[in-house]
Amino acid sequence: MSCMPKALTLTIAMSLCGVANAADSVTLKIAHFLPATSNVQLNVLEPWCKTLSDESQGRIKCQIYPSMQLGGTPAQLVDQVRNGVADIIWTAPGYSPGRFPKTEVIELPGMIPLGGVAGSQVIWNFYQQQLQDEYRDFKVLAMHADGGMNLHTRDRNIQSLSDFQGLKLRAPNRTISNILSALGAVPVAMPPAQTTEAISKGVVDGASAVWENVVSTKIDEVTRYHTDSPADKPALGATALAVLMNKRKFDAMPADLQAIIDHNSGSALVTRFGEAWDVQIEKAKAKVTADGDTITVLSDDAYQQIMQRLKPEEERWIAQAKGFDGKALVDAAHALYPTP
Repeated sequence: MSCMPKALTLTIAMSLCGVANAADSVTLKIAHFLPATSNVQLNVLEPWCKTLSDESQGRIKCQIYPSMQLGGTPAQLVDQVRNGVADIIWTAPGYSPGRFPKTEVIELPGMIPLGGVAGSQVIWNFYQQQLQDEYRDFKVLAMHADGGMNLHTRDRNIQSLSDFQGLKLRAPNRTISNILSALGAVPVAMPPAQTTEAISKGVVDGASAVWENVVSTKIDEVTRYHTDSPADKPALGATALAVLMNKRKFDAMPADLQAIIDHNSGSALVTRFGEAWDVQIEKAKAKVTADGDTITVLSDDAYQQIMQRLKPEEERWIAQAKGFDGKALVDAAHALYPTP
């Protein structure tokens, strides 16, 4: 017969219950490279986290770390999530050159349509069919498009192929660096956070940067000219973006919380991104127009000349592919979005 006082027994029981409840809840550390005021945080990650919290009755919580607050550089985000420094990251795989070579195919000229929803669906389908082995070290929650390559310059209006000659332009990844070089420009690799200052100081003449982050990174404040490709034509280039989760963190979660993550990831999260991107693209265009900037949509002739110049980029990419069939991967990408 136990001699333990009833009050002490109750206290221990309540304490153990508290431990069990604590173990049954999860806090997710989410890291990314843009400011807290960015579209990705305000209009995707925060609402997504609220959905997770609501559906789990508060058992899933998020701590978001914008602007590389966990340290390191954008190129190191994939290692941070793999090593557990962060539980989830949002990043561009292309910021880590050579780590995800197959992903580069979807960033080549003419592979995806312009726009958030349209481009993201193509990239997500491509991931599901062709890229799962490349991301086997992660739990992939989403892959989506950046809206398609646009150009934003301080002093020169890019209206034709010849206008690229000698321009120093910020490039977001290795594939777009190659695209800019092929067009006669001088690519300078740098993350979005450094781009505005670099244009302001004349380090570069402008940037390959998508409409979606032009306002949040204040690129619009240091540029006057903005060049779009025709809306009904494939993007000149793109940057694939991804939400990656630490596999160990996910596997350690209770099964019902795993189900909530899964239900709100994949196509559902890809659609969230695409819709948020499309809203911000239109807002950015409206803002620069109101500010008196010039938006140039390439003529069909100019677009075709540029794409003709970029045609060898596919062959170059296929030739340097190692460990996989580059031609088959290019063909698979084209099959998802046949060129109009």
